[in-house]
Amino acid sequence: MTGITLRQLRYFNVLSKSLQYRNAARQLGISQPSLSLQINALEEALGTRLAERRRSGLILTPEGREVAAQAEKILQDVERLQQTGSPSKDELAGTLRLGSSPTIGPYLLPRVLRQLHRVYPELKLVIRDGAPRDMIEDLLAGKHDLVLTQLPIARDDISHTFLFREPLHLAVPREHPLAGRDHVRKTDLAGESLIRLNASYMLSRQVSDLCADSGARLRDDFEGTSLDALRQMVSLGMGMTLLPALYAGSEVKPGEGDVAITQLKPGLYRQAGLAWRRSSGTPASFLKLAEFIRGVAAEEFAGKVSL
Repeated sequence: MTGITLRQLRYFNVLSKSLQYRNAARQLGISQPSLSLQINALEEALGTRLAERRRSGLILTPEGREVAAQAEKILQDVERLQQTGSPSKDELAGTLRLGSSPTIGPYLLPRVLRQLHRVYPELKLVIRDGAPRDMIEDLLAGKHDLVLTQLPIARDDISHTFLFREPLHLAVPREHPLAGRDHVRKTDLAGESLIRLNASYMLSRQVSDLCADSGARLRDDFEGTSLDALRQMVSLGMGMTLLPALYAGSEVKPGEGDVAITQLKPGLYRQAGLAWRRSSGTPASFLKLAEFIRGVAAEEFAGKVSL
């Protein structure tokens, strides 16, 4: 009997959840032929067929379902075993792979990294930006150890910890009558046009909810792929939008440019957090990193975020 490898089990674990070779290969960051080769080798080692191909995707055989369940348990046990050699709760060392939302990371992580490298020089943080939905898929596929993203995450297989609460400000064209106000109420937005990010971002839902609550009109002919794109559309007079406080403080200068920032009353907020696979347990290094980020946020963005 040919030996079974952890790689084969990990690949089949992802495939058994995706039930599509293309999606599973993308999550794993490999080609479809490479994935097929590993799955075929696993089937040969086990002496049984694990999945049947259909036009709509894959169907696990009864043996495949049993192997998927056992593979999940084995991978969880291996991950816990690896954690036994992790640094103590007072130390951060080794390598952590962090997925980061582009609406949070660029405005927070440079401040964090500057202090992190000084306090914990033995820690290497490998950071990759990505849309939230893709990051969660990559997290579950093992490409990230944890992700910096907006909360909440309504999934049973994801654990998370809260970092901070960040206000959302209203961005309006500089020449708009609302631009000169210290604050704007929802009733002031009735009949106005709002634009949003694409649906993979929770901010998109918050803009939609604001439209429903205020009587504003949501433009359906444009969805931004970045906060910079939204700001540019506002500057061109295409509508208003919500921008997080850290982004606004970094990229929109008071009294300059074609975009003005004003506060909503009552205020709107979002929550930032760190998330990881529930199967990882609750590693001390994750909680220590979260504690460190909270400390940096409180120090560097006092008055802009709340813990």
